[in-house]
Amino acid sequence: MRILLDTHLVLWWLSGDKRMPREADALIADTENEVYVSAASIWEVAIKVALGRMKGDPGAIEAAIIPSGLSELPITGRHAAHVSKLPMHHRDPFDRVLIAQSLVEPMRLLTSDTALARYGELVLLV
Repeated sequence: MRILLDTHLVLWWLSGDKRMPREADALIADTENEVYVSAASIWEVAIKVALGRMKGDPGAIEAAIIPSGLSELPITGRHAAHVSKLPMHHRDPFDRVLIAQSLVEPMRLLTSDTALARYGELVLLV
């Protein structure tokens, strides 16, 4: 299965956070799955750090992706354009890019954000 991680799951996975759901941990650790981190997640962290809303180092997060067994997914023009086709179930621009990427690629978006479940089967809620 091809899986795109929501930003909070990326942060929890990389830091070994106890909030990481067991099901998500198992899916990420399963070598049969291709697991991706979107450039949008790095961008989201960078903005929140710059605004003082969170602590962290977006560069360190980006540098940890490949060594952690994850793959980076760039944002393409096709991803960006697809955002305009999405219903407004969720207003967060970063989450909307993740949904668009999941649809375009295609892959499942792994998240614990129940609001994203309204986008249908592509969202894997843990």
